Amino acid sequence: MNEGQPKAAAQQDAENDEIMDVNEENENQAEEAELDENAVLQNELDAARAEIEKEKKEYLFLMADFDNYRKRMMREKAELLKNAGERVLLGLLPIVDDFERGLAATAGSADAGAVREGMDLIYQKLVKYLESQGVKAMESNGADFDADLHEAIATVPAPSPELKGKVLDTTQKGYMLNDKVLRHAKVAVGE
Repeated sequence: MNEGQPKAAAQQDAENDEIMDVNEENENQAEEAELDENAVLQNELDAARAEIEKEKKEYLFLMADFDNYRKRMMREKAELLKNAGERVLLGLLPIVDDFERGLAATAGSADAGAVREGMDLIYQKLVKYLESQGVKAMESNGADFDADLHEAIATVPAPSPELKGKVLDTTQKGYMLNDKVLRHAKVAVGE
């Protein structure tokens, strides 16, 4: 029996060694799998960092482009506002020339009718030019008082009940520019 024991112990030791080898092999495989997984995760992390860096650069370029666009628009708007009246003033210069010629022609004239006729022609030319720019005079007399269009400077007793709340007299014409009030008409309203 003694002889069987060493054989059994040797066999047991061999089995234990075999189990240890399998366990060691399993541990090695687990370590390799963990290392492979870490490598994959590290690659994914590096790719994500590179993508974030790329997006950050694109964002900075986009912000710089927008800032340049905003500055350019501000410069163009300032230039437009600075020169906006140029076209209007240029259109008024021929009317000023007509006034100067009329004043020179009437300097020694005693004919008031001719002077009035010349001033009327210049006035018609000015009104026509203003209309071409979208400026129109408001017709106020007899119209209902509208605070959006009229500025009441006086109230007067209405000669008849149907004229209450109506514009009876216009002391200063009002003007519209493209359906927007350019200047309110100063009016007297019946009460």
